[in-house]
Amino acid sequence: MKPLAERLRPTTLDDYIGQKHLVGPGAVLRQMIDSGHISSFILWGPPGVGKTTLAKIIAQHLDTPFYTLSAVNSGVKEVREVIDRATNGRFFSEQSPILFIDEIHRFSKSQQDSLLAAVETGAITLIGATTENPSFEVIRPLLSRCQVYVLKSLDKADLEVLLHRALTKDLVLKERHIEVKETEALFRYSGGDARKLLGILDLVTSASDADPLVIDNATITERLQQNPLAYDKEGEMHYDIISAFIKSIRGSDPDAALYWLARMIEGGEDPKFIARRLVISASEDIGLANPNALLLANAAFDAVAKIGWPEGRIPLAEATVYLATSAKSNSAYMGINNALQLVKRTGNLPVPLHLRNAPTKLMAELGYHDGYLYPHDYPGNFTPQQYLPNEVKDEVLWKPCNNQAEDRSRDRMNTLWKDKQR
Repeated sequence: MKPLAERLRPTTLDDYIGQKHLVGPGAVLRQMIDSGHISSFILWGPPGVGKTTLAKIIAQHLDTPFYTLSAVNSGVKEVREVIDRATNGRFFSEQSPILFIDEIHRFSKSQQDSLLAAVETGAITLIGATTENPSFEVIRPLLSRCQVYVLKSLDKADLEVLLHRALTKDLVLKERHIEVKETEALFRYSGGDARKLLGILDLVTSASDADPLVIDNATITERLQQNPLAYDKEGEMHYDIISAFIKSIRGSDPDAALYWLARMIEGGEDPKFIARRLVISASEDIGLANPNALLLANAAFDAVAKIGWPEGRIPLAEATVYLATSAKSNSAYMGINNALQLVKRTGNLPVPLHLRNAPTKLMAELGYHDGYLYPHDYPGNFTPQQYLPNEVKDEVLWKPCNNQAEDRSRDRMNTLWKDKQR
């Protein structure tokens, strides 16, 4: 029997759950699909949010040939063969044949290069799916020819709809007496992943003949502890383990961080994925408490790219231990978040005139740059003046954390800006 996730795979947009920002009424992809003509695009999002399903629905809706390649087991030869079949099999269809490439981030540069001409000429319409940031993994010429649409993890309301549909529409489950008392554990373990939720539900219902079968937090937790990998056959623990890895670094536990690093290495994780997360952690969690952390994380990234496996594990381990044992600060991370919230709240406030350039005579006559004080003309290369717009001039966005490096920065700022203490 097919897995529950396959039995419930939707075939129309009306049955598709989630991603209303893309396929809801009036949304960008919905409008494109309804027009009967789509351009090449890449779907970027976590596992189990409907990337493959959406591509198949689009092909079916447009009634156009649909070809699939997996980056895991396809080379340049296979890419060219599929493009030839798609091109030669096209007759009078207005819409180009669709070539769907799952895990396009795993395609090499040469494989991606082999797609360029067909995408550019419209011989095929490319739909790529990736769990990784396309900016890092897709070559620039191909990326410039594709729109990128971001898919989000399913929220609680989406998961509730999916659960109800499984229990009432699936030919197997609707014949059983299943009583759902609690969903907190089911939704938590699913992590916004539709395929994972249905996998857990499949596991729990197939493991018991109870009538009625009661689904509650205890039942879900017990079953998953007995079968920790049963619902995770496609490597989706990837996201759970990288989360544990980053949290161990943030929590200053080098032993746990090395353990999770080893789990990723043994599991065949992409070393660049690990290295990117180290760079992010160095900025977000160590930050100004130890600015050298970002330098070392970047160096580890470069080293891994140059030497590959298995030696690449060594600079990754070095960076992991360094980050885990470093003092921690998220002040820069929180500072930019505070600034973004302020911008969203206050809109496009005008730049004060004295901070504007005056490249033309008219601008100079209008007062651009007038009154600006050049800091290097003053003792200590500083003189107080207003740099923020009038409406927010008293805002304090950067709030230092308690560590030696930022204590010094705090003291300096408080000395210079006596009216704005941090």
